[in-house]
Amino acid sequence: MAGVVFSRVRKEFSGFTAVQGLDLTIEEGEFVSLLGPSGCGKTTTLRMLAGLEFPTSGDIRIGDRVVNDLAPGERDIAMVFQSYALYPHMTVGRNMEYPLKKRGLSKTERKAKVAKAAEMLQLTELLDRKPRQLSGGQQQRVALGRALVRDPQVFLLDEPLSNLDAKLRSYMRAELVELHARLGRTMVYVTHDQLEAMTMSSRIAIMLAGELQQFAPPQEVYRAPANRFVASFIGTPSMNLLDGQISCGDAGWQFTGPGLSLPVPALNDDAEQGAACLGVRPEHVHFGEGDLKARVQLVEQTGHENIVVLDLAGGGRLTGRTPSSQLLHMGDDINYRIDSTQAHIFGPGDTGPRWNAVS
Repeated sequence: MAGVVFSRVRKEFSGFTAVQGLDLTIEEGEFVSLLGPSGCGKTTTLRMLAGLEFPTSGDIRIGDRVVNDLAPGERDIAMVFQSYALYPHMTVGRNMEYPLKKRGLSKTERKAKVAKAAEMLQLTELLDRKPRQLSGGQQQRVALGRALVRDPQVFLLDEPLSNLDAKLRSYMRAELVELHARLGRTMVYVTHDQLEAMTMSSRIAIMLAGELQQFAPPQEVYRAPANRFVASFIGTPSMNLLDGQISCGDAGWQFTGPGLSLPVPALNDDAEQGAACLGVRPEHVHFGEGDLKARVQLVEQTGHENIVVLDLAGGGRLTGRTPSSQLLHMGDDINYRIDSTQAHIFGPGDTGPRWNAVS
């Protein structure tokens, strides 16, 4: 088992910078997700860690070794790909055994390691089948088993659940969490799916345009997003973001935006009066109370709750949640309230920093 350290790592492709000065320390035994939209640099980061790409500058460490110039086979890592990459002509057992055969292990050693991994992943009864005879979830477990038999210091997983349906993804998320708990090995997981990152990770590294935006445990990322981009990327429905102005008077800080004005908690010393963004989670919008007014634009019934979208007087929109028992209808004019103690104030721009500490 080993930790992973990226120190000022940069990667360029023909003048395009995919990763910009990445500093990231992953502790031994952590499950860390690299999360972000397409093109943010997360897969390039994983490929550099795997040895499939080499950094333009900076250092990558696995344990106490700088691995910049090492081939993938010398890094003591195992990678699980999105496509599973199983050999169609080989049985499950032979697919799992193959990397051990390449390393020169005896047949007895290979069989013992495959049997142990197969039992752990509930594949014992499938060892004589070919990949085409397996379901998507079973193929995914075989790919995990092939990585598992190598007993690496670090597991690398590149969107391994993206080809599965929603129900199977949920099942495999639980399987991966359980596997990580049993092995205690370092796992680095690339995904664009925030639900995967939030439910599986010790910490989440959120990236945008090749730069690290925040690296923190899931609940910290949700409750205290570092900037406007992180706030918008984490959460379903996503955080409401309203552009407006902040000012500081005798009564303290005030936000004024489309169709609303409300006091906000004390801001940091770096906050500046003028253009700003109000961020509020849907669960902190309360309907049928308060003195703010809006019209119901949309109601989405999800079963246990309703997602309600409001049209604000000043032209903005606000999304909230209500219990399914609280019936609202399109076109209703209603009062609502924002819990200002839970409001976030961000500076201008996508990466404008959060200017207040939310309780």
